[in-house]
Amino acid sequence: MHFDFFWILKSLPAIIIGLTIHELAHAYMAYKLGDMTAKNDGRLTFNPLKHIDPLGFMLILIAGFGWAKPVSFNPDNLKHKHRDEILISLAGPVSNFLLAVLFLIMARVFFFFPYFSATALGLATVNLLILWGVINFGLFFFNLLPIPPLDGSHLYMTFLKDISPKLLRNVYMFGTYGLLLIILIQNNTKIEILPLASLIKGATNFGIALLQFR
Repeated sequence: MHFDFFWILKSLPAIIIGLTIHELAHAYMAYKLGDMTAKNDGRLTFNPLKHIDPLGFMLILIAGFGWAKPVSFNPDNLKHKHRDEILISLAGPVSNFLLAVLFLIMARVFFFFPYFSATALGLATVNLLILWGVINFGLFFFNLLPIPPLDGSHLYMTFLKDISPKLLRNVYMFGTYGLLLIILIQNNTKIEILPLASLIKGATNFGIALLQFR
């Protein structure tokens, strides 16, 4: 854990945009699938104050992990309960993937112009957009991990409710503690239990290669 002011300054817009769009995507998908809970809670908005949890946000800046305010929905309002719960859960990470691609495309478009490819300030702008893409790739991969309470866990957690509510509670509890332990180990040692850095680096390098930066 460390406090890097310059990293925070560069990353802050991408984190705010990424978290806001992520939670808005959950809310919008739930709304489109027939549940009004998120809409009634005021979550169908681009206002980041409605989506960002202060403690979770500070932890992202300081420790590299954290959370936003979860979007609530009522499964009883969904026509296809298991399928729709999975779609709602996946909407958040997919929105971060699309944001990451968008930032890389913006960097590529800017790079076409001599100012952005041949001046220090222009190159800094391009590199900033690439960093924002990396951050959103990170949100995408991290939230797809099949560990509670992350979105990826809903691929199977939605079925556990019907099988055994007690098992669901245990998986959620131990999964959450396990995830925190893994994050603490990775932040304080050189041990990479979850190869997130490698995945993010690979995805970013692939995107940059496709866009043919010179």
